[in-house]
Amino acid sequence: MNYNILIGGAAGQGIDTISAVLEKILKRQGFQVFTIRDYMSRVRGGHNFIQIRFGSEQLFSHTEQLDGIVAMNGETVEYHIERLKPDGFVICDKEIQNPDSRCIGLPLKQAAVAAGNSRTAGIAAAGSVLELLGIADTETEAVLGGFFNEELSDQNFKALKEGRKLVEKRKQIQAAAEDTSILINGNEAVALGAVAADCKFYSAYPMTPSTSIMDYLASKMLDAEIVVEQAEDEIAAINMAIGASYAGVRAMTGTSGGGFALKVEALGLSGMLEVPLVIAEVQRPGPTTGLPTRTEQSDLRFVISASQGEFPRMVIALRNVEDAFFQTVRAFNLADKYQLPVILLSDQFLSDTTVTVKPFDLSLVERDKHIAVHNYQEDKPYLRYEVTPTGISPRIIPGKNPGVTVLVDSDEHDESGHITESAEVRVQMVDKRMRKLELLKEELQEPDFFGNEDCEVLLLAWGSAWGPVKEAVDMLNKAGAKGRYGALIFGDIWPLPEKLIREKARNAKKIINVEQNATGQLAAVIAEVTGIFCHDSILKYDGRPMSSQFIYEKVRGKV
Repeated sequence: MNYNILIGGAAGQGIDTISAVLEKILKRQGFQVFTIRDYMSRVRGGHNFIQIRFGSEQLFSHTEQLDGIVAMNGETVEYHIERLKPDGFVICDKEIQNPDSRCIGLPLKQAAVAAGNSRTAGIAAAGSVLELLGIADTETEAVLGGFFNEELSDQNFKALKEGRKLVEKRKQIQAAAEDTSILINGNEAVALGAVAADCKFYSAYPMTPSTSIMDYLASKMLDAEIVVEQAEDEIAAINMAIGASYAGVRAMTGTSGGGFALKVEALGLSGMLEVPLVIAEVQRPGPTTGLPTRTEQSDLRFVISASQGEFPRMVIALRNVEDAFFQTVRAFNLADKYQLPVILLSDQFLSDTTVTVKPFDLSLVERDKHIAVHNYQEDKPYLRYEVTPTGISPRIIPGKNPGVTVLVDSDEHDESGHITESAEVRVQMVDKRMRKLELLKEELQEPDFFGNEDCEVLLLAWGSAWGPVKEAVDMLNKAGAKGRYGALIFGDIWPLPEKLIREKARNAKKIINVEQNATGQLAAVIAEVTGIFCHDSILKYDGRPMSSQFIYEKVRGKV
């Protein structure tokens, strides 16, 4: 059994604080938590909401139906009351008038004043929710102490207690496990992965929804011994990272689609220089400004082909917070080993979604640096771009070998790094760089498979659709829906791993791609590489994430 509580209001009404406090209390009680955020691109006003889903078992998606609503304004009730279950409740201040019998108007503002701070009405509402559901408030003081100073913590604790007094208990919900998890979102997982990978330089220009990667790393600069630079623009950010990588440290930059568009020429520079680089591209709807605080999966084909000319790169779509952590570490290792850019594709849904997961197993972290060892000999010149069978040339760090200059250039160059106009050398260099892909393909990770091994209906998805699709497939198979269901969710996308898709497609009677874009971009890549075509599509591009219920119903309508 799990429960779904929505907290809604205008920007500036404190819904982030209310949800953060509730999340932490639920986590401390041992509940599994899955929280999504829907917010507008404005500092004050508008309508924002946060959904906290929690239960005793691990959760992989949000859901549409609501067990409760905390409404900080009347709009929240009007917008979401239709999603409320018949036995659900709405907690709101008594000044908010609504004829629905499920609305419980409470003197929340008075409770806040009684607690000594008129701004604690939202925490009083949180107390009412906890009391209605019969959830204990052990360690609540410790949770509040993590958000506020001593005086504010005491006032908020009193407000929470006052909120409890305003309602009577309806349920008695208890968690089934002790609190052994961490509470983390996708961007924090990427940032932690960068730290674990020994990244020493991160540069970015603030751009929603990628900014919190920079914010988190900046907060850990001294502890992690990492330099974090807020650059003057996107172009400067990527060029700084390229320079840091050339100088010998692991470097990363992050942005969203519009910022990545500005980084495109420098992406080609990293390919030509053969400098390792990790780029986090956290997608939002475009083109141009689009919906800056919403989610989409519409940049896949763009990042695969971005920048003029041809050069090897790798594209990895992050599927969940645990994947975000480990794939970020892996991205640094692959970038170093193959001396190429690795692009991590995330999106607003994953970046802002907070979940409980087991602590990351750091024993699985591999931080081998693949900087090629080159025994410099005085009687033999150093060739930075030496033509090798693998395409990987010896890389040394500038200044480490006295008298040796590490030449790099954005023009085509010969093995030593000098500019060339030779047609023969041009072909040698293109072939050398592209040979890396053949070796890289041996390290590709096949997509995750869920469902019936002999599935008749095969769903194809990528990135953050992992959780909703996984849960939808479970629902379809448990419901005894027509056919047997399975799903492949891709992480590595370019180069494309082909083994599992070819194997599963042979037996499937129907293949459906599930994507958050208008054109089915993963389906197009799969068709281009393998010749396998999807029979149908489930596409959503309104800026809001797909839930497991949404996918379940769409699939049922197509088989």
